[in-house]
Amino acid sequence: MSIGKQLGSRIRLIRKQQNRTLEEIASACGFTKSLLSKIENGVTTPPISTLMKIAESLGVTVSDLLEESKVDGTVYTPSETYKNNDSWIKTEKGYSFYAFAASRQDKIMQPYYFVAKKGEIKSHVLSHSGEEFLYVLEGEMKYRVANTEYTLTPGDTIYFTSLEEHTLTPITEEVRYLAVFAVFPE
Repeated sequence: MSIGKQLGSRIRLIRKQQNRTLEEIASACGFTKSLLSKIENGVTTPPISTLMKIAESLGVTVSDLLEESKVDGTVYTPSETYKNNDSWIKTEKGYSFYAFAASRQDKIMQPYYFVAKKGEIKSHVLSHSGEEFLYVLEGEMKYRVANTEYTLTPGDTIYFTSLEEHTLTPITEEVRYLAVFAVFPE
């Protein structure tokens, strides 16, 4: 089963365990019942901001959507784990990501490894709860937060409130970056 189908099945399972309808969750997220159905059926793989809205409406974390088995304590991830492209999620917005420590329960931050390719990124604006920190590993991109655009190159970082609208545009053929999202419990 593909990662997209596993993700969709996990979302459906959690929704049904809560006796909630497609319409109820889609409405809480601010998108259509059709889109949620496509996500649950593995037809489309949503961007992180959409996953965050789904997780919030279900009262779970993005990690709960990505990983069924949970652990406490230290989560070690050897590099060969994420160097294997089979463990990455390719989104409908044209970027791929790997979620580090997805199996760790009750965490307040979620680190991701992103790869965005020039010409594949679909124009979209992100906005979701929490705070973000980005660190560019390879490549160059323009990253807009609110009304300010930054040019980020390897070693550059940016930290901002995730509710501010933000978007990225690769300048080089590919940009790789680490992003850490922190979502604070209500």
